Amino acid sequence: MNQMKDMITVGKVSSVYGVKGWVKIYSYTEPMDRILDYQDWVLELNGQFRSIAVDKGRSHGKGMVAHIVGCDDREEAALLNGALIHVSKDQLPQLDEGEFYWAQLEGLRVKTLDDQDLGVIKSMMRAGAANDVMVIQGDSLAVDREERLVPYLPERVVMEVNIEAGWVRVDWQPDY
Repeated sequence: MNQMKDMITVGKVSSVYGVKGWVKIYSYTEPMDRILDYQDWVLELNGQFRSIAVDKGRSHGKGMVAHIVGCDDREEAALLNGALIHVSKDQLPQLDEGEFYWAQLEGLRVKTLDDQDLGVIKSMMRAGAANDVMVIQGDSLAVDREERLVPYLPERVVMEVNIEAGWVRVDWQPDY
């Protein structure tokens, strides 16, 4: 699928739910049930892409469950286990100035205030109620090849984000 650069991953099919073709969903959206607001999901599994529609969904325990149109039994639903759920970026709500989606931050280079390169944001993760955390992987351009967990605290740690130029400036040192 050539349009993957225009897509964003919003969740994952984690397992089957019941016997009528429902699946459990691990949602990456905030709030979790926002995943059901998106139309036209694209499932990715084993390098294959499949456009689907969801006709029903709801919160269930600590996760979500959904029914995919045309998927009406447990065996069929089981074939979707592990599939990543993508949606078109143009379905995402507009953000306020200075706000970013995690997917926009992943892959950006991270530099300190004194221009030391810490590496690339490999992923973002939630750290409870405190704050989000950038998982930064050092590489051949960085001061070392260490993996660092740096809090995503705008104006305290994250001083500047430049999506177009591909970098984040942080008030952080390699030896923290």
